[in-house]
Parts: sequence; structure tokens; C-alpha cells
Amino acid sequence: MIQRALEKLLRGSRKSLLLLGPRQTGKSTLVASLKPDLTINLAHEPTFLEFARNPEELEQRLGAPRNLRTVFLDEIQRLPSLLNTIQSILDRGGEPRFYLTGSSARKLRRGHANLLPGRVHTYSLGPLVSGELDRELDTRAALSTGTLPGIYVDPDRSSRVKTLSSYCATYLKEEIQAEALARNIEGFSRFLHVAAACAGSFLDLSKLASEAGIARQSAVRFFEILEDTLIVRRAEAFAKSERRRLVQHPRYFFFDTGVLNGVMGNFEPSPDRIGDLMEHLVFNQIVHTASSLDQDIRVSSFRTEHGAEVDFIVETRKDTWAVEVKASKSIGRHDLRGLKRFREFHGKKCGAVVLYLGTVEKLIEGIEVLPWQVGFERMGL
Repeated sequence: MIQRALEKLLRGSRKSLLLLGPRQTGKSTLVASLKPDLTINLAHEPTFLEFARNPEELEQRLGAPRNLRTVFLDEIQRLPSLLNTIQSILDRGGEPRFYLTGSSARKLRRGHANLLPGRVHTYSLGPLVSGELDRELDTRAALSTGTLPGIYVDPDRSSRVKTLSSYCATYLKEEIQAEALARNIEGFSRFLHVAAACAGSFLDLSKLASEAGIARQSAVRFFEILEDTLIVRRAEAFAKSERRRLVQHPRYFFFDTGVLNGVMGNFEPSPDRIGDLMEHLVFNQIVHTASSLDQDIRVSSFRTEHGAEVDFIVETRKDTWAVEVKASKSIGRHDLRGLKRFREFHGKKCGAVVLYLGTVEKLIEGIEVLPWQVGFERMGL
């Protein structure tokens, strides 16, 4: 079993915790490794129905004569009202501590529960990242079938493809239809496929609505669902002012290249797709690595009105890095244009790096050109 970077943080915490992440990122497995005294799986339908019928079910189970120091509730978003009960229990002080997992921030936000600040620490878990694999992540496999833990370790590529091909159907059935997040499931399904086809580009909801054959208002709501269920994430446009950032169009990315390919029904990182897939891989590795280390980070994109672009601007508490991603094994001076323009625009010292598929480290006109996993180490990721 691959040890997740977040495990050490969770083991060291003395607080109750909420672990959020998309389906199949390994949340249940990670929390199970903490060996909770009691596990309640709300994905199990009979268990879910028992708790749905009886608002006092949790307190009654905890009231049984046994020493419960830690209690694990899996898929808490299925019954967000339980958070009110958990808050009441935590307010009394003492044990037990709660381990909560969920795949939909939307359901939790709308569950009318208000966990007290300081009572519950929230963490995010994504797919596997390079640092968890000693910088030996299989790039070709990651571009094709992604890095979801159970899928990445499957040695049979055809099995990985089959699992990912069913991910979309499972997501629509269990996350969207079962939770009644979208009444027009057919329209949402079309929108999901169009959103996948345009992933990595600048967000244009009018265009997505038109291509999916739905109203723009529906497209706005459907995209919010994709964000709230942690399937997509934005990279806001970089600007010096907060106000300016908000008015510019963001880019957006699916949380895993394998899931993106599964929605598209195409698992080949062919020459016409490998550039977009490589950007997806790097973006996700950045944000998921930061989550695994519980680091605050901001990832944005940079584009001037004259056409100079940088794929990602990575801002941490200490550093700012301009990152250009190239799905190539050779880099020329023309590939550095956007990085140079950003350094002029930024007006202060920042790191600039090209992450590429080559194996040789280079320095071209003061800019580091690095194999992408070496680059992550250099940036502290």
C-alpha cells in the first residue's frame, strides 16, 4: 500500500477531522488506517436508512457501554444534518473524536450544520502525487489512466481503462441522480461531456451551454455542481489586484487525467492531446501536493492582451513561481517568451521554470528547464 503524505498530519492531530475529496481518492482507506474504534458507513444503504429514520441513532450508538475514543462516519454528505448532532457532542467536550469523510462540499454547505471553528479541522485528499511515489510517478500511465490510487496500482491497463470508463456513469448515478443535484440528468450528462472536451481552456459558460444544448442558466448551475462535487477546479486569471482577477476568465481542469479521459472515452495521449493532458497533470499535481502537505497555495494563469502566456503562476506563502509546461523533450528559446514577460510584469523577483518531458536539467537565459518531477522538488512540492 502506498503511504499517503496526509496520513502523518492526520495521525498527529488531536482534533476531529473532516476529509474531503472526489470519489476513489482513497479517503476511506486512509481513515481506516487510523484504526477508529467505531466505523459507520453511510454509503451502506441499510445503515443510511437507519440513520435517516432515527435522528437519535448516532447518540444511541455512542451511548452503548463501551470506550469509544474515535468514531469514523464515511460519506457524511449523505446525511449532512448529522453534523448538527456531532457539533452538539463536540460542544460537551471530551471523547469521542470524529473522523468524517465526504465527496460533496455542496451537500455539506446546504445541510444547515455549523461546526464550530476549532472543533473540526478540514483536509483535502486528491489522487496520488509524485512526492508520495519518491518522484518516480509513471508519467505515461498518469497521462493515460491518471493517478487515482486503486487504479494507478492496477497492473492491467485494460482493467484500469474499464474502471475509468464506468466512473462517469457511477458519478452520474450515485453523486448526481441519487443526491438529486440535477433534475435534468440528460442535460447534465451532455454538459459533463462538453465540459470535458473543453477542459484546460478558459471558461466560457455561454459556449458550453450552446454546445450542450441547454440554457446558460443551467450551464452555470451544472458547472457549480462539478465544482462542488470536486470534479473540476478553477485556475483564476493572475492579476496584481484582487478585483482584476475576479473579472477575468479563469481556466478550469478536471481533477484527474484518467477521469477526464474516461469521460472523453479516449485514453491515448496522442500528439494532438498530450499538451492539454500534460497541463492537466501538472496542475493537479500542484494542487493535490499542496493539499497533501496542508499548504496554502494559489494557482492562476497569466495572459497579456498581446498574447504572451504562462501556463501557471504558483503562489505560496514564501514564493511565487511562473511555470511553463511543455509536453516535449526539447526546449528552445521561443518557449521562454511568456516567462520573460511575466518577470517584467510582476516587477519583483520570482522563480521561473519550464517543466518538460526530458531527462536533462538545463539553464537557458537564466530560466531553469527541468524534468517535471525534478521541478516539483525544486519548488518545494
